[in-house]
Amino acid sequence: MPKRILQGTVTSTANAQTVTVSVERRFKHPVMQKTIRKSKKYRAHDEAEKFAVGDTVRIIECAPKSKTKRWEVIAGNVWTPVA
Repeated sequence: MPKRILQGTVTSTANAQTVTVSVERRFKHPVMQKTIRKSKKYRAHDEAEKFAVGDTVRIIECAPKSKTKRWEVIAGNVWTPVA
């Protein structure tokens, strides 16, 4: 099974070798047809501690690193096209 890759913004770097990444998803409400934005936070492993708050990063699933970390940062400052 392929590993999921998500893109989000770093919201916290308070812990050693860990960043908190907020990932936002958009979808249409099934009845109201209004676009809804939902976000979820993931804790990701950042061994080099090179990412700061506000950076756009990509994270990938991995084996558990700790009680709450199941993701690793694979790239930073990802270019995203404006829709």
